[in-house]
Amino acid sequence: MPPDTTAVREPVASVSIVDLDGVADVDFGDSESELARRGILRTDVDACGPTLAGHDEISPIFIDDRLVLLWAGDPVRTPEGITAGSPIAEVRANHPAVRELHAPHGTHRFDGLLARDGDRAYLFLHDGHAVQKIIVGYAAWAHRLFVDGHAPC
Repeated sequence: MPPDTTAVREPVASVSIVDLDGVADVDFGDSESELARRGILRTDVDACGPTLAGHDEISPIFIDDRLVLLWAGDPVRTPEGITAGSPIAEVRANHPAVRELHAPHGTHRFDGLLARDGDRAYLFLHDGHAVQKIIVGYAAWAHRLFVDGHAPC
């Protein structure tokens, strides 16, 4: 950067933290209708699906009216500080029992690292060097999303 410019960083308080329970005021297993009633789920924005109020960079995924996954982009972070752009070595250091998932040959999909804890998991999609997307929620649904190759849009 030139010396006369200042880097503008996201204030720490504005960065969303997503963990194995969910994100602030939103827990896995919450119903779509309850989140809408509480004003947390927004369907009035120009997006590929519902969004979470105050969390435009997070896409909720519902199955049978229940929140099962959150699809998160930068600047969303895990409690360990992993975000899009983090080196996959950082994922491995924080989650030593991570399971490698390989995208099918001939596709344009990312490989994955599945860090499971009980019935919940982080799925870190990566390009071989850095995390590109973070998906968090129920482990079975995260694995199924990887195998089936679907995204929120």
